[in-house]
Amino acid sequence: QVQLVESGGGLVQAGGSLRLSCAASGRTFSTYAMGWFRQAPGTERRFVAAITWSAGDTFYVNSVKGRFTISRDNAKNTVYLQMNSLKPEDTAVYYCAAARHKATMAEHNYDYWGQGTQVTVSS
Repeated sequence: QVQLVESGGGLVQAGGSLRLSCAASGRTFSTYAMGWFRQAPGTERRFVAAITWSAGDTFYVNSVKGRFTISRDNAKNTVYLQMNSLKPEDTAVYYCAAARHKATMAEHNYDYWGQGTQVTVSS
């Protein structure tokens, strides 16, 4: 069982930065691939970024490439999402998720989810 708690969301102006954190409980965190998803009002939850258990590979949706960076610290049981050059269209609730098997863009491959943290980007 893995429990995930996101933090670091907030209100920021366009062009600004935020760093989201996702703290995980459980001794097996380092064996899970981790992902970040987001859900804007009135839309479905969508993939943002993922990282393999070893941090050897990362994946991003095209709209955030070059602006967002996913990373993890297995010693701290934490995964991060550094978000730079934020745009109003990045406004959403951001969720982290853990996958037993591999890092993918598919929501159904993730086994555990956090409660989400709100990110609001003003223009």
